[in-house]
Amino acid sequence: MKLNLSLSKLANITGGTLRAKDAQRKIDTIVTDSRHVGPGDSFWALKGATHDGHSFIKECIKKGATLIVGEKGLLADIKDQAVDVLEVENSLRALQELAKSHRLNALLKVAAITGSNGKSTTKQMLLSICSHAGKTVANIGNLNNQFGVPFSLLEIMPDDEYGVFELGASHPGDIRETASLAVPDVAVITNVSAAHLTFFKDLETVYCTKTEIVGCLAAAGTLVYNCDDEMLTRLGAYKGKAISFGFSPRADLRILETDNFSFIYKGITYSMDLHLQRHDRLNAAAACAAAIGLGLFMDEIQQGLLSFTPMPMRMQRMAHNKATLILDCYNANPASMKNALEILGKEAAGPRIAVLGDMKELGDNSAQFHAAVGQLLTDNHIDYAFLAGPEMLAAAEALKGAKGIVVFYSQNPAAWTADLKKLLAEKGGVCLLKASRSMQFENLVKEI
Repeated sequence: MKLNLSLSKLANITGGTLRAKDAQRKIDTIVTDSRHVGPGDSFWALKGATHDGHSFIKECIKKGATLIVGEKGLLADIKDQAVDVLEVENSLRALQELAKSHRLNALLKVAAITGSNGKSTTKQMLLSICSHAGKTVANIGNLNNQFGVPFSLLEIMPDDEYGVFELGASHPGDIRETASLAVPDVAVITNVSAAHLTFFKDLETVYCTKTEIVGCLAAAGTLVYNCDDEMLTRLGAYKGKAISFGFSPRADLRILETDNFSFIYKGITYSMDLHLQRHDRLNAAAACAAAIGLGLFMDEIQQGLLSFTPMPMRMQRMAHNKATLILDCYNANPASMKNALEILGKEAAGPRIAVLGDMKELGDNSAQFHAAVGQLLTDNHIDYAFLAGPEMLAAAEALKGAKGIVVFYSQNPAAWTADLKKLLAEKGGVCLLKASRSMQFENLVKEI
């Protein structure tokens, strides 16, 4: 982060009230974690779900912070004359306004990506493509919410040519909140499926939330969307610039059913020496369409995509003695679970073993979605199922009496970890580990 911003300019952007000895003093970075504050730093007090940064202001002043940004009514007791103070109405909203200003004063082109599944992989693919064409900034890890996106935007440097930002959502309005800060030149919607239904309630609300990004496009911006997705086909009526992608013949960028990843765009066939599963072909097509929307040339797109490195814990294959592990435990929802089990079902080497944990935040329909996992296991001819978590009980119940599959269930994986380890040692095969992030299934790898 290199803001090079005067205190007076910061106050003007945020609409705050400044108390400072030198209003023209400049700051480069801001810190929101009191544990990382050092001499000369600017501490920005944010209110989170579990912590309020205002509680740590005195500690930060002792550590040498020279600027405190916080909410009005909570900074009155700061008497230290060596500390500058900026009082704002809402510290998160002020941070967002700063991030938006920083983005709009930069010359780069921005792509923003949302969707129920595949947005992280699509982001990484597009990042690989854009990085091949020029200096590119992107959000790191899962900094994709109302707190993380502003910090990601504040990392934009003057010489950046492209920005690639993933936008996540847990509630209606979340995408509008973050996309309005990114002001994307290209907006990508990968798909709409059941995820975070505890807060969204139904798919229609998910659709409305994901498509909030459309209204945040920059002037003359391009919408990129998956026309294979039943709900997103409505976007065919969009009057602005758009590139649809998918396997459908009606897609502007149509994926071909070939061994290598290939597609047709504007009557020309492009083929790359990439062997991708069906879901990753859609992610790659989304990235290619977004790159076209950003104005990149096809040779840059091809070379950039060829250098893409898959992300960890997303269908990550690992050799494990006689077995092959497929680690896909970064997240889980009904659509990604279905996709992962279909891939496992096509494996031919040894027994097919599914190690599955709860899919979180599915609301009132959680039991129904988990029971459907039982049917998916039998439909895809899975030989062994190791199920864990209170929600997965519905899948175990659905499998009672099922033939051709051996089922282990417990709320805690520790109850069957030894059985799984023995099975892998004796029979090998292909073992899928999939669950929502909070289940921490990656730790199972250390146990088996």
